[in-house]
Amino acid sequence: MTTIENKIIFDIKGLDLFYGETQALKQIDLPIYEKEVTALIGPSGCGKSTFLRTLNRMNDLIPNCKIDGDVQYSDENIYRNGMDIIGLRKRVGMVFQKPNPFPMSIYDNITYGPKCQGIKDKQELKEIVESSLKQAALWDEVKDRLKESALSLSGGQQQRLCIARTIAMKPEVILMDEPTSALDPVATAKIEDLVIELKKEYTIIIVTHNMQQAARISDKTAFFLMGEVIEYGDTSHIFSTPDHKKTEEYITGRFG
Repeated sequence: MTTIENKIIFDIKGLDLFYGETQALKQIDLPIYEKEVTALIGPSGCGKSTFLRTLNRMNDLIPNCKIDGDVQYSDENIYRNGMDIIGLRKRVGMVFQKPNPFPMSIYDNITYGPKCQGIKDKQELKEIVESSLKQAALWDEVKDRLKESALSLSGGQQQRLCIARTIAMKPEVILMDEPTSALDPVATAKIEDLVIELKKEYTIIIVTHNMQQAARISDKTAFFLMGEVIEYGDTSHIFSTPDHKKTEEYITGRFG
């Protein structure tokens, strides 16, 4: 499944993260490869979502959060002084655990970001809406309902709308924090199919508690435990012949 030619887009070295006195991440070394799906697995509270949020500096919003180490994105340290954080979050978009559409129309959800970026041309906005919804495999379901409230959509549709809203900003990377945990199996399958399709154009990093999901959709897997990366490598290797006993125990359901 993995393509050898893909280059490293994120290179994380020696990452430590503290919430006050509590260390949540310990010496994380992890490369993230372009146009691949990287799954972050591990029990609750082991640092997966915290790590995900370091990649677009969402942890900056948390008081007493301190970060040491090197997070290189496209050969630039994103924690350097003077970093354009808004520009970073445009390039590194995020989809959350629970669908969070804005309480406005489907159309306005998609155009909100582009309008904030100064795009005013109605034809251009219309094209962004159509292409984003098509990429999120939602266009055929909502093309005649664009003026309806996004809150009228089902949970699975709302999550695909949130993915479309992220795509509308033309990111390079999409971070997904357990994007299917609130969805039923049918909606989950649609999101999984979508992730596999999206990696043709985007780098995707996904936190998941679902081992089968990680095995189905990811190229690389990182197993987190108590703030550390215990094992990282090709998903096929991690799930068939892991190098560490703890990884095997977690994957086979003996703890977590």
